[in-house]
Amino acid sequence: MTMLLGFAAAPAAAQAPLDLKIMAPAGPGGGWDSASRSLQQVLTATGAAKNVQVVNVPGAGGTVGLAQFVNNAKGDGSQLMVMGITMVGAVLTNKSPVGLDAVTPIARMTGDPLVVVVPANSPHKSLKDLAAAVKADTSKVVWAGGSAGGADHILAGLIAKQAGGEAAKLNYVPFSGGGEALAEMLGGRVTAGISGYNEFESQIKAGKLRALGVSTAKRIDGVDVPTLKEQGIDVEVVNWRGVVAGPAITAPQKAALVAAVNKALKSPEWAKISKARGWDDAYLDADAFGAFLKSDQQRVKEVLTSIGLVK
Repeated sequence: MTMLLGFAAAPAAAQAPLDLKIMAPAGPGGGWDSASRSLQQVLTATGAAKNVQVVNVPGAGGTVGLAQFVNNAKGDGSQLMVMGITMVGAVLTNKSPVGLDAVTPIARMTGDPLVVVVPANSPHKSLKDLAAAVKADTSKVVWAGGSAGGADHILAGLIAKQAGGEAAKLNYVPFSGGGEALAEMLGGRVTAGISGYNEFESQIKAGKLRALGVSTAKRIDGVDVPTLKEQGIDVEVVNWRGVVAGPAITAPQKAALVAAVNKALKSPEWAKISKARGWDDAYLDADAFGAFLKSDQQRVKEVLTSIGLVK
């Protein structure tokens, strides 16, 4: 009897490792998929979880997966979903019936610095030149980036507002991958592009693209590209990714998930993967991530409203 009581009182971290399922609400090969599979690898390598399965549910900027996750993971302490700023925008632009208030924040994990680039032969030699063009005629500056309402789109909108342009006339063309956006830029069909720095790094180093600025608070280590703020554009956007659990989980279930995820994210194995993939450490614990998620939803809503994507 004493043994049974002792086991029941044991902290979550001392219990048997979890069997987990992680949803990547996108197709294979993208950022959420990479983060999900990296987390899967580290959870098992560190012993934070016994078995971890990753499932892909693509569609509508992650909102198809979000709706399925909220429905299937309710009260289930063995399910997680990787998400990020693009989902925040997609919930609004797709008028998703299921919002992010339905999930349980577990941790913010990573942040990808974004970079603004132009073709090497562009007349815009600096961010100041590009900003002047945006102010003169916002609609004539064609931006290439990822999905509508995502981090790239949000950054373009903020730059337009800061430059004194008409954000509602923002001319943004979404592409499913950085490769497509790159082809359009090199072909001279768009003015500027936005993506994660790593996506364009090789073309920048090869001299095919000119990097005008990065969206982080500080310069990227080892990269000689000024921040937007240094150049008078007071904007900071990071393509952050986080992990959440389903709705209506119990306090012990949440504690067990937080303990497992934190063990993985604070491990040398995670640091090694993050460095290899060029991810910045953007860790926030469950409470801080929850507060951040509320504020970021408001910020994204304001930006997307100003550029006409949300009414």
